[in-house]
Amino acid sequence: MDKLLLQSLIVSHRERFLADRGLVTREIVAEIEPFLKQKEILFLSGIRRSGKSSILSLVARNLISKGLIKQNQVLSINFEDERLIRFGVEDFESLYQAFIELDNPEGKKWLFLDELQVIPGWERWVHRMYEFEDVKMFITGSNSSLSNSVLSSALTGRNRELRIYPFSFREYLGMNGATEVTEHDLLSTEKVARLKREFTAFSRLGGFPEVLKSYDVSIVDSYFKDIMHRDVITLHQIRNAREIRELCLYLITNSGNLLSYEALRRMLQVKSVSTIRNYLEILKEVFLIQSLPRYDFSIKKQIFNPDKYYVTDIGFYQSLGFRFSENMGQILENIVLHQLIRDHDDLYYWSSASGKEVDFLVREKTVLTEAIQVTYDLNPENRDRELSGLISAEKELGISKLTILTHDQEEQIQLGQYIIQVTPVWKWLLKGNYSYNGETRKISV
Repeated sequence: MDKLLLQSLIVSHRERFLADRGLVTREIVAEIEPFLKQKEILFLSGIRRSGKSSILSLVARNLISKGLIKQNQVLSINFEDERLIRFGVEDFESLYQAFIELDNPEGKKWLFLDELQVIPGWERWVHRMYEFEDVKMFITGSNSSLSNSVLSSALTGRNRELRIYPFSFREYLGMNGATEVTEHDLLSTEKVARLKREFTAFSRLGGFPEVLKSYDVSIVDSYFKDIMHRDVITLHQIRNAREIRELCLYLITNSGNLLSYEALRRMLQVKSVSTIRNYLEILKEVFLIQSLPRYDFSIKKQIFNPDKYYVTDIGFYQSLGFRFSENMGQILENIVLHQLIRDHDDLYYWSSASGKEVDFLVREKTVLTEAIQVTYDLNPENRDRELSGLISAEKELGISKLTILTHDQEEQIQLGQYIIQVTPVWKWLLKGNYSYNGETRKISV
């Protein structure tokens, strides 16, 4: 490609990348900091529009503001720019040379490469840069299969991967001007009322940054169409677009339900179970859905048990026209799942041989540490079911921490030797280290 065009893109992309655009600090920025001094390539993967490039911008701006790097050490390129449509793997060296000639940077070069996977063969250039140049590389991607295949082959041992999600409730509060939340605040009627109002708004909007800024959940509809067209149908050359689109819509509608391959095949009238399995893998690769396996002592049984599927962001409910009040239980369950995913590596659902069920099991290393039920409210119709599932989990699995998360109920239930904590979801989401404007407070729930 023409050197002048490449240099023009280098300048314009960097100006945009480093501009003060009122970005809201994300919690994961603090998690990235320990990796900055290491040579390893940092991969940020996640659904489109979740804020991956904005997070990299925050990282770069922080480094510059602290005087650790200079602007001319930064090369930032978004490879989905249509002006790079003819860019091929042979142009990477030209791009890097254009950067060196233009800025003459001293010391380490900091490369922030957005949606790099659209350039076939990119991993060969990245591998060479890692081995022979003084660079620190950050790469974003919206398809897990592309990053996973490269991470497990060409770049083994040379990378770290972090998953990026849409905004959490804590991050949403920070966007809306909350300065701090303490245990004392949770005793204030006025502040608790505000937190509840904010949680209701968050439950309707979801966590996509632009949706939260504009309070316009209809934006999510365009995200859905874009992902389906670019990352699913076109990239994977899906012949029957109707089938996979209807499957995705069905999974969103029935988020959190137990769905077998065969049931999905019959519902969609697809010829084979393997087609359903392939569709599900694609939808997971582009982060539209998240699967949750059933826990079993037998790894073999665990593999063959059907998964539960959850939509990645609750904004999809509203954008696809579902009634908020009628789906509030599913919405709460989705919110809980995605906070658990942020905080823990191993999550499962569970059902006993006698039919008792638990929405979520948390495992730390090899130990099951908590059983969690999620329900809109605990009432006479569901109380026995919710409690018996947790008690069965303690008896059969040895889990001592039993939790029920609701819309707005709080109590401690003791049944003989069993103690079950009932907590509102909005309050549970504030647990742990809760930070605003650089101040960190410990919240216990």
